[in-house]
Amino acid sequence: MQDILSMLSAIHRPRLLMRAARFGADTYRRDVHLPRLLGYGTLPRYGAALMQLMEMESALNAQRKADDTSYSLTRHIDVLIAIVAEARVMRAALS
Repeated sequence: MQDILSMLSAIHRPRLLMRAARFGADTYRRDVHLPRLLGYGTLPRYGAALMQLMEMESALNAQRKADDTSYSLTRHIDVLIAIVAEARVMRAALS
């Protein structure tokens, strides 16, 4: 789990994106938001969910940097919100 948190700390995104993600993470509800992002069914554990979210975010960030027309800012922020909120829960569990 520590590796996941160190990987998260290495991610650098534009300040405005991260600010929106931190703001949205305050109202994040795992049981509502995570199925919409990862697909419906059994919710994965926090570590597995974070790994999937990080892969999705990496792809979205690559689209953003390439000025891809299929890039969705809303989706990117939603994924970042989930990452921030899941990481908060994981850090709290480790403390």
